[in-house]
Amino acid sequence: MNVQRFLYFIDGISTWVGKAAAWLIILLTAVVCVEVFKRYIMNMPTAWIFDADNIMYGTLFMLCGAYTLAQNAHVRGDFLYSSMRPRLQAGLDLALYVVFFLPGIAALIYAGADYAGDSWRIGEHSVTANGPPIYHFKTVIPIAGALVMLQGIAEVVRCVVCLQTGEWPARLRDVAEIDVIEEQLAHSEYVDEESRKIAIERAHEIDEAARQRGMGGDMKT
Repeated sequence: MNVQRFLYFIDGISTWVGKAAAWLIILLTAVVCVEVFKRYIMNMPTAWIFDADNIMYGTLFMLCGAYTLAQNAHVRGDFLYSSMRPRLQAGLDLALYVVFFLPGIAALIYAGADYAGDSWRIGEHSVTANGPPIYHFKTVIPIAGALVMLQGIAEVVRCVVCLQTGEWPARLRDVAEIDVIEEQLAHSEYVDEESRKIAIERAHEIDEAARQRGMGGDMKT
Protein backbone atom coordinates (compact mmCIF):
# COMPACT_ATOMS: atom_id res chain seq x y z
CA MET A 1 0.00 0.00 0.00
CA ASN A 2 1.54 3.30 -1.09
CA VAL A 3 1.29 6.49 0.96
CA GLN A 4 -1.57 8.02 -1.02
CA ARG A 5 -3.69 4.88 -0.73
CA PHE A 6 -3.00 4.80 3.00
CA LEU A 7 -4.19 8.41 3.33
CA TYR A 8 -7.34 7.71 1.32
CA PHE A 9 -8.01 4.63 3.45
CA ILE A 10 -7.84 6.61 6.70
CA ASP A 11 -9.88 9.44 5.16
CA GLY A 12 -12.46 6.86 4.09
CA ILE A 13 -12.83 5.48 7.62
CA SER A 14 -13.28 8.96 9.10
CA THR A 15 -15.74 9.95 6.38
CA TRP A 16 -17.84 6.80 6.80
CA VAL A 17 -18.05 7.20 10.58
CA GLY A 18 -18.86 10.90 10.28
CA LYS A 19 -21.62 10.36 7.74
CA ALA A 20 -23.10 7.50 9.78
CA ALA A 21 -23.11 9.63 12.93
CA ALA A 22 -24.68 12.52 11.01
CA TRP A 23 -27.97 10.59 10.86
CA LEU A 24 -28.30 11.24 14.59
CA ILE A 25 -29.35 14.78 13.74
CA ILE A 26 -32.53 13.38 12.17
CA LEU A 27 -33.30 11.38 15.30
CA LEU A 28 -32.45 14.35 17.52
CA THR A 29 -34.76 16.63 15.53
CA ALA A 30 -37.59 14.11 15.74
CA VAL A 31 -37.16 13.66 19.50
CA VAL A 32 -37.16 17.42 20.11
CA CYS A 33 -40.28 17.92 17.97
CA VAL A 34 -42.15 15.15 19.78
CA GLU A 35 -41.14 16.52 23.17
CA VAL A 36 -42.23 20.05 22.25
CA PHE A 37 -45.62 18.69 21.21
CA LYS A 38 -45.97 16.64 24.40
CA ARG A 39 -44.78 19.44 26.67
CA TYR A 40 -46.74 22.38 25.28
CA ILE A 41 -49.76 20.79 23.60
CA MET A 42 -50.47 17.74 25.77
CA ASN A 43 -48.87 19.06 29.00
CA MET A 44 -46.98 15.75 29.39
CA PRO A 45 -43.26 16.66 29.65
CA THR A 46 -40.63 13.93 29.79
CA ALA A 47 -38.15 14.38 32.65
CA TRP A 48 -35.19 12.68 30.96
CA ILE A 49 -35.56 14.08 27.46
CA PHE A 50 -32.88 16.74 28.02
CA ASP A 51 -30.40 13.99 28.92
CA ALA A 52 -31.32 12.03 25.80
CA ASP A 53 -30.83 15.14 23.66
CA ASN A 54 -27.40 15.72 25.18
CA ILE A 55 -26.42 12.09 24.58
CA MET A 56 -27.40 12.20 20.91
CA TYR A 57 -25.83 15.58 20.24
CA GLY A 58 -22.67 14.72 22.16
CA THR A 59 -22.29 11.45 20.23
CA LEU A 60 -22.79 13.29 16.94
CA PHE A 61 -20.29 15.98 17.91
CA MET A 62 -17.59 13.55 19.02
CA LEU A 63 -17.88 11.02 16.19
CA CYS A 64 -17.75 13.74 13.53
CA GLY A 65 -14.43 15.07 14.84
CA ALA A 66 -12.27 12.74 12.74
CA TYR A 67 -14.39 13.42 9.65
CA THR A 68 -13.97 17.17 10.11
CA LEU A 69 -10.21 16.73 10.46
CA ALA A 70 -10.15 14.56 7.32
CA GLN A 71 -11.78 17.43 5.42
CA ASN A 72 -9.42 19.92 7.11
CA ALA A 73 -12.52 21.83 8.16
CA HIS A 74 -11.71 22.64 11.77
CA VAL A 75 -11.57 26.36 12.52
CA ARG A 76 -8.17 27.81 11.66
CA GLY A 77 -6.87 31.35 12.22
CA ASP A 78 -5.28 31.37 8.78
CA PHE A 79 -4.60 35.06 8.06
CA LEU A 80 -0.89 34.18 8.28
CA TYR A 81 -1.07 30.44 7.53
CA SER A 82 -2.77 30.99 4.17
CA SER A 83 0.09 33.14 2.92
CA MET A 84 2.75 30.54 3.74
CA ARG A 85 4.29 28.18 1.23
CA PRO A 86 3.19 24.51 1.50
CA ARG A 87 6.46 23.37 3.08
CA LEU A 88 6.24 26.06 5.76
CA GLN A 89 2.60 25.15 6.39
CA ALA A 90 3.58 21.49 6.70
CA GLY A 91 6.43 22.26 9.09
CA LEU A 92 4.18 24.34 11.31
CA ASP A 93 1.41 21.71 11.25
CA LEU A 94 3.85 18.90 12.01
CA ALA A 95 5.28 20.73 15.02
CA LEU A 96 1.81 21.44 16.39
CA TYR A 97 0.67 17.86 15.84
CA VAL A 98 3.70 16.42 17.65
CA VAL A 99 3.78 18.91 20.52
CA PHE A 100 0.06 19.39 21.17
CA PHE A 101 -2.25 17.16 19.15
CA LEU A 102 -0.82 13.69 19.64
CA PRO A 103 -0.18 14.01 23.40
CA GLY A 104 -3.55 15.70 23.94
CA ILE A 105 -5.55 13.06 22.06
CA ALA A 106 -3.57 10.27 23.73
CA ALA A 107 -4.52 11.74 27.11
CA LEU A 108 -8.15 11.96 25.98
CA ILE A 109 -8.19 8.29 25.00
CA TYR A 110 -6.54 7.21 28.25
CA ALA A 111 -8.75 9.32 30.52
CA GLY A 112 -11.86 8.57 28.46
CA ALA A 113 -11.32 4.81 28.69
CA ASP A 114 -10.91 5.06 32.46
CA TYR A 115 -13.96 7.33 32.68
CA ALA A 116 -16.07 4.93 30.63
CA GLY A 117 -14.82 1.90 32.57
CA ASP A 118 -15.90 3.43 35.88
CA SER A 119 -19.30 4.24 34.40
CA TRP A 120 -19.81 0.65 33.21
CA ARG A 121 -18.74 -0.79 36.58
CA ILE A 122 -21.39 1.16 38.48
CA GLY A 123 -24.05 0.96 35.76
CA GLU A 124 -24.23 4.75 35.73
CA HIS A 125 -27.53 6.46 34.90
CA SER A 126 -28.50 10.09 34.58
CA VAL A 127 -29.41 11.80 37.86
CA THR A 128 -32.82 12.90 36.54
CA ALA A 129 -35.95 10.91 37.39
CA ASN A 130 -35.94 7.63 35.44
CA GLY A 131 -32.81 8.87 33.76
CA PRO A 132 -31.32 6.89 30.86
CA PRO A 133 -28.08 4.90 31.20
CA ILE A 134 -25.04 6.95 30.24
CA TYR A 135 -22.24 4.38 30.29
CA HIS A 136 -22.85 3.76 26.56
CA PHE A 137 -22.48 7.47 25.93
CA LYS A 138 -19.25 7.73 27.90
CA THR A 139 -17.83 4.83 25.88
CA VAL A 140 -18.02 7.09 22.83
CA ILE A 141 -15.30 9.31 24.34
CA PRO A 142 -12.35 6.90 23.89
CA ILE A 143 -13.77 5.61 20.60
CA ALA A 144 -14.01 9.12 19.18
CA GLY A 145 -10.53 9.87 20.52
CA ALA A 146 -9.12 6.78 18.78
CA LEU A 147 -10.70 7.83 15.47
CA VAL A 148 -9.31 11.36 15.78
CA MET A 149 -5.89 9.91 16.66
CA LEU A 150 -6.01 7.68 13.56
CA GLN A 151 -6.86 10.66 11.37
CA GLY A 152 -4.19 12.69 13.13
CA ILE A 153 -1.58 10.10 12.18
CA ALA A 154 -2.72 10.48 8.56
CA GLU A 155 -2.31 14.24 8.89
CA VAL A 156 1.23 13.80 10.23
CA VAL A 157 2.02 11.63 7.21
CA ARG A 158 0.58 14.36 4.97
CA CYS A 159 2.91 16.89 6.57
CA VAL A 160 5.94 14.65 6.02
CA VAL A 161 5.00 14.08 2.37
CA CYS A 162 4.54 17.82 1.83
CA LEU A 163 7.92 18.54 3.40
CA GLN A 164 9.49 16.07 0.97
CA THR A 165 7.66 17.08 -2.21
CA GLY A 166 6.64 20.69 -1.59
CA GLU A 167 3.00 19.86 -2.38
CA TRP A 168 0.14 18.73 -0.16
CA PRO A 169 -1.06 15.20 -0.97
CA ALA A 170 -4.66 14.88 -2.08
CA ARG A 171 -7.61 14.38 0.28
CA LEU A 172 -10.67 12.22 -0.17
CA ARG A 173 -13.29 14.62 -1.48
CA ASP A 174 -16.79 14.98 -0.06
CA VAL A 175 -19.75 17.10 -1.11
CA ALA A 176 -18.97 20.77 -0.57
CA GLU A 177 -20.91 24.01 -0.71
CA ILE A 178 -19.67 24.63 -4.24
CA ASP A 179 -21.48 21.48 -5.40
CA VAL A 180 -24.75 22.78 -3.97
CA ILE A 181 -24.29 26.10 -5.77
CA GLU A 182 -23.59 24.31 -9.03
CA GLU A 183 -26.68 22.14 -8.60
CA GLN A 184 -28.87 25.15 -7.89
CA LEU A 185 -27.58 27.05 -10.91
CA ALA A 186 -28.02 24.03 -13.15
CA HIS A 187 -31.76 23.89 -12.37
CA SER A 188 -32.44 27.61 -12.29
CA GLU A 189 -34.99 28.94 -14.80
CA TYR A 190 -33.81 32.53 -14.34
CA VAL A 191 -30.17 32.17 -15.40
CA ASP A 192 -29.18 31.72 -19.06
CA GLU A 193 -26.64 29.09 -20.08
CA GLU A 194 -23.76 31.49 -20.67
CA SER A 195 -24.21 33.24 -17.31
CA ARG A 196 -24.53 29.88 -15.60
CA LYS A 197 -21.22 28.67 -17.01
CA ILE A 198 -19.42 31.88 -16.07
CA ALA A 199 -20.84 31.78 -12.52
CA ILE A 200 -19.87 28.12 -12.03
CA GLU A 201 -16.36 28.66 -13.41
CA ARG A 202 -15.84 31.69 -11.18
CA ALA A 203 -17.13 29.80 -8.13
CA HIS A 204 -14.70 26.95 -8.85
CA GLU A 205 -11.82 29.39 -9.21
CA ILE A 206 -12.59 30.96 -5.84
CA ASP A 207 -13.02 27.55 -4.22
CA GLU A 208 -9.74 26.27 -5.66
CA ALA A 209 -7.83 29.38 -4.59
CA ALA A 210 -9.16 29.03 -1.05
CA ARG A 211 -8.29 25.34 -0.98
CA GLN A 212 -4.73 25.94 -2.14
CA ARG A 213 -4.25 28.59 0.56
CA GLY A 214 -5.55 26.66 3.50
CA MET A 215 -7.00 23.23 2.78
CA GLY A 216 -3.73 21.32 2.69
CA GLY A 217 -3.95 19.51 -0.61
CA ASP A 218 -6.20 18.86 -3.56
CA MET A 219 -9.33 16.84 -3.04
CA LYS A 220 -9.80 13.49 -4.75
CA THR A 221 -13.11 13.16 -6.57
